[in-house]
Amino acid sequence: MFGQGPFGKAFDLQTQIVNGKCPVCAEVSVFISLHKTIFRCTTCGSDIEQKVNGKISYMPYVDKNSSIQLTGEPKK
Repeated sequence: MFGQGPFGKAFDLQTQIVNGKCPVCAEVSVFISLHKTIFRCTTCGSDIEQKVNGKISYMPYVDKNSSIQLTGEPKK
């Protein structure tokens, strides 16, 4: 537990460290969890989302305020 004292309620800090192939830099890397399903690649620093559907796979994480640059698509 962290935060007991003058800063209010206590809260749990939980993190996961996993290995996998980053879809952005294509390197086998270590990922550190930022949220339950959001991880950061320690090689390139990209945020990726973990998808579990029979197997674990990683996809680039995009929030509603950002966009994806597709390969072969001209930059705007």
